[in-house]
Amino acid sequence: MSVRKTLSAAVLAAALTATAFTAPALAGERTGDRHRATQKAVDALVGAGIPGALAQAQDRHGTWNGSAGVADTTTGRPRLPRDRYRVGSITKTFVATVVLQLEAEGRLDLDDTVESQLPGVVRGNGHDGRKITIRQLLNHTSGVYDFTSDPDYREKVFGSGFLEHRYDTWTPRRLLDVAMRHAPDFAPGTDWSYSNTNYVLAGMVIEKVTGRPYGKEVERRILKPLGLRATSVPGTDPRMPAPSGRAYSTLSGPPGSPVHDVTELNPSLAWAAGEMVSDSADLQRFVRALLRGTLLPARQMKELTTTVPLGEEAPSVRYGLGIIEQKLSCGKEVWGHSGGIHGSASEVVSTRDGRHTLALNINGDWAGDTRAVLEAEFCGGRP
Repeated sequence: MSVRKTLSAAVLAAALTATAFTAPALAGERTGDRHRATQKAVDALVGAGIPGALAQAQDRHGTWNGSAGVADTTTGRPRLPRDRYRVGSITKTFVATVVLQLEAEGRLDLDDTVESQLPGVVRGNGHDGRKITIRQLLNHTSGVYDFTSDPDYREKVFGSGFLEHRYDTWTPRRLLDVAMRHAPDFAPGTDWSYSNTNYVLAGMVIEKVTGRPYGKEVERRILKPLGLRATSVPGTDPRMPAPSGRAYSTLSGPPGSPVHDVTELNPSLAWAAGEMVSDSADLQRFVRALLRGTLLPARQMKELTTTVPLGEEAPSVRYGLGIIEQKLSCGKEVWGHSGGIHGSASEVVSTRDGRHTLALNINGDWAGDTRAVLEAEFCGGRP
């Protein structure tokens, strides 16, 4: 759920990448040598110590699949193109899309205050929902404290306590209560800071406006219309649907810490900030449909892609409403989101016209630079 400062492959875990597993690269379908640089970057993720990496690109030439390492360190089973994985904060793009659809229907306004939809919910230690808008939730300018930064939460969810508490259920209200124990990061609208609490609140807004679980709205409005059959909102189900590999974590330990199989977990610990499961083909179909205007009218598309800067530490990255704009080293711009949750770091990006997309995942959360894969795919070969 928590994004790295570069926003290249983030979310729940806090650091990404590597054990010491090295296995031969296993490349899938290729289209000439155009993806050679991408495959090399995927190989490097495993070379850095991650058990396995998976990538898929789609463009006017067709579909390319690349992989390296293993999906399961016990059986040695390779990573496969149809594998499903936890996508972490990519969930936020789905949630923001539903909120924008509700605005298009006249059921809310982005400039409504959080208080108007959730009376009395955002209060405590300087937080005041009367001064925060729904737009500020979606673009992370609300200043609301990120519950994943709370020390007790981090120990129980990301630290050694995970092994005891991995099946615990976290209600949205419980996650919000964790955040409200702290002061806000800044006054609403005065700065930018990634906060998973923003999207817990956005999920609560969807439920208040529609009277239905936010996950059901995601399914009804996005998954079913687009035919995203590999994508799900699991709720409290700790199991991964087949086909899928395993996920591995050092549970925030220092280099050399033991690696744990963290595949099973109760995803309510992330809820609307990062609980979803998908695969590479579905993620690309979603981001392609989103950027081409299939899911939103023109006015809401403009809102979606109106971005704010992240600050001096990330001058090439800007944040819209649940979507990230990145400028790569070759000058190309890609749009999408990254996501990380225990043992899984993912990314999906697309050119603004939706003609060239990439989705990738690594099944370890302690090392690895996924931005290098983006650079290779969009800057390392012929367009």
